[in-house]
Amino acid sequence: MALIRMARVAGFLLALTAGAFADQPLKIATSAGPVGQLVSFAAKLANDKGIDVKVIELTDWVALNEAVYSGDVDANLFQHGTYLALQNKQRGLNLVQVDKVGVIAPVGLFSKKIKTLDEIKSGDSVAIPNEPLNGARGLILLERAGLIKLAPGKGFSVSKLDIVENPKNLKIIELDPAQTYRSLDDVTLALVNITYLLAAGGDPKSALIIDRTVDDGLVLRFTARPDKQDDPRLKAFIQVFKSPEVKQFIEEKLPAFIPAGFDTQSHSATR
Repeated sequence: MALIRMARVAGFLLALTAGAFADQPLKIATSAGPVGQLVSFAAKLANDKGIDVKVIELTDWVALNEAVYSGDVDANLFQHGTYLALQNKQRGLNLVQVDKVGVIAPVGLFSKKIKTLDEIKSGDSVAIPNEPLNGARGLILLERAGLIKLAPGKGFSVSKLDIVENPKNLKIIELDPAQTYRSLDDVTLALVNITYLLAAGGDPKSALIIDRTVDDGLVLRFTARPDKQDDPRLKAFIQVFKSPEVKQFIEEKLPAFIPAGFDTQSHSATR
C-alpha cells in the first residue's frame, strides 16, 4: 500500500510539474532588428490567441544559441541551417531546426561611390564579412557579378585564398558583418546582409546586385534543443507563424526578405 501511495504522490507531483511548465510563457530568443520585428509581430498574434510568448532580443549570435542550449529560452530564430551546423560542430551543441517555415535574408553588393558595377576600377576596395559563411556568400556574389573567379567546388567553404582570377586587382577587406554597411564611406563596394542594411536605414533597392537565391541551407528557421522540438507551446506558436498575416508582414514590412516554407516559391540572383 505504501508503494501505491508513493506512486500516486509521484504521479501527482509529475502532473503538477507538467501543468506548471505548460503555464510558463514560451521564450523565443531572436536577433535585434528586422528578424526581431518579425518574431515580435508573430508573438503578438499568438498572444491574441491565448498563447503566452515572450520575445528576448540579443545582439550576440553565440549567446543566442547558448541560451537555447542552457534552457534559458525554449527556441531561437536568427540563423540558417548552414550556420547552425557550423556552431553545433565548433561548440559541441546538438541544436536542431524545428520546422521548415522561416525567412531568407538576402545579401547584396552596395556602393555610395558608383552607380553600376561597370564603374569598378582597377585596385578598388571591396568589403566582405569576416565571418566564414557570409564572407563566402560575398565572394560568390562577386563571382556572379563577373568581378572575380573562384576555385570550383568549394561552396560555402570558399575563402579569399580560393580567388583564382582577379582581373581588376580588387582589394578584398574583411570586416565584422555589422560594419560592412558603415564601410561604404571608405570602400568602393561592400557585401551587406539585408538584416544589417535595414537596421541601418539602408534601401535594398539600391543594391548593384542582390542575391535572392532560395537555398534551403540559408533559410532562417526556429532552432531548439532536441527535447524541446515537440513542445506543444512551440508547435502552437509556429502554427501562428505560418499564418498568412505573418507572410504578409514579411512581404510588406521587410523589403527584400523572402518568406520560405509558407508555399512554393522560385527566386534567383537578379541584377
